[in-house]
Amino acid sequence: MDQNWSGSTNLGHLLDDKLSLEFSNRRANLKSQENFVCLFAKYRSDRRICSVRIIFIFIDGLGIGKQDQGINPCAQPTIQLFNCFLTDKFVKALPFDGICKPIDAQLGIPGIPQSATGQAALFTGENAAKLLNRHLSGFPNQILRDLVANHSIHKKLKDRGKRPVFINVYRPIFFERGPDALLPFLSVTSIANWRAGLQFFDLDHLLAKQAIYHDFTNFELIKMGFNIPLFSAEEAGLILAQTSQHYDFCLYEYFITDWAGHAQNLELATQILLQLERFLMTILANIDLTETLFVVTSDHGNIEDLSIKTHTNHPVPLLAWGKYNHELLSKSESLVDITPALLELINGQH
Repeated sequence: MDQNWSGSTNLGHLLDDKLSLEFSNRRANLKSQENFVCLFAKYRSDRRICSVRIIFIFIDGLGIGKQDQGINPCAQPTIQLFNCFLTDKFVKALPFDGICKPIDAQLGIPGIPQSATGQAALFTGENAAKLLNRHLSGFPNQILRDLVANHSIHKKLKDRGKRPVFINVYRPIFFERGPDALLPFLSVTSIANWRAGLQFFDLDHLLAKQAIYHDFTNFELIKMGFNIPLFSAEEAGLILAQTSQHYDFCLYEYFITDWAGHAQNLELATQILLQLERFLMTILANIDLTETLFVVTSDHGNIEDLSIKTHTNHPVPLLAWGKYNHELLSKSESLVDITPALLELINGQH
């Protein structure tokens, strides 16, 4: 029997919010116990269509580099999750029964991979760099905005009746000016969320511990003068773990790693990675990996080679834990494979 349905008679806990409400409304009109049982079986079947909950942590600017402690913070002895190197034998085992392999970020286009095209490819399954015949840094142009609007994983999941969420908190200026006014400065993830018609979270959601900022400690917000509490990595990880249980797909974006790579400060970069690992391991310790696929990947390399100020040509790591983690890795060789693979796996096609 499906674990979600064993050992309980509390139907309100077994059904998601939408199904539970419809179920309750229709139950009053049932004429017989036989009809009640049939309806219950129908909802069991419908619920199983979404065979896995997915938590997707997107880390900007994290590649797989050399095992060199002088230039690679991932090579420091205290690192536990990101210590994957070009000379390793893959698939590589990770703590919490996770696995890691390198995937291609070059996408067949000469030059150094960049954020706009890399993220567009990652979140649509389309080769954005090939579409432009170049790698595009920073924010997406109109061609990529149209691509993301029509083909994002956010839109595809919503169109299929799933419950996706982008859990990052936005500052008040975003809501005051609106996405139309800020269009040239919207990231791929912001465009995807907006054009899919999904909710954006604000500081009230952060205070209610329903969402987290891109700097999950809130240190940057506090520096800006916002009256916001400082979170530990563990507090932020627990918020994400708990909030994710209300959704089929939960995305979180973290890009301080890319800033740290450009800063070329080994000590700072190492501390950022250690804090990020504490955040990730807290999530892993507080979710059910028998029914959750926990995914971590990036758009291009950067922080793994502090000898240069630019991005790198390195592959990026694909880390996965929990249900269908081996299936995800077997389906994925480059950024463009992630979205199609996740869409298959969330419906149990593996």
